[in-house]
Amino acid sequence: MKIHISNAALTWFKNEVGLKLGSYVRFYPMIYGNSPVQENFSLGFSIEGPVDAISSITVDDIQFYVEETDVWFFNGHDLYVEYNEAMDEVEYYYKLPQ
Repeated sequence: MKIHISNAALTWFKNEVGLKLGSYVRFYPMIYGNSPVQENFSLGFSIEGPVDAISSITVDDIQFYVEETDVWFFNGHDLYVEYNEAMDEVEYYYKLPQ
């Protein structure tokens, strides 16, 4: 699986979460809500360094990643992180690789 971060989402993380150069963002499944890829699970994020990252992308010296133990959540999909201006928050989209 691959992770894609839009420029607008990156700006949101820097401004709203206060990320600085060298920061880490972990995406992980949470046991509530729903997502298009897993019923009864939604996606969350935390600011912490990786232990056993299986997928990651570094943008502006900020690493966004998923741990190997959490890859099941994506069910073979790539993760696209976008910014929703109307809601002033990030949104997650899941697409099967082409």
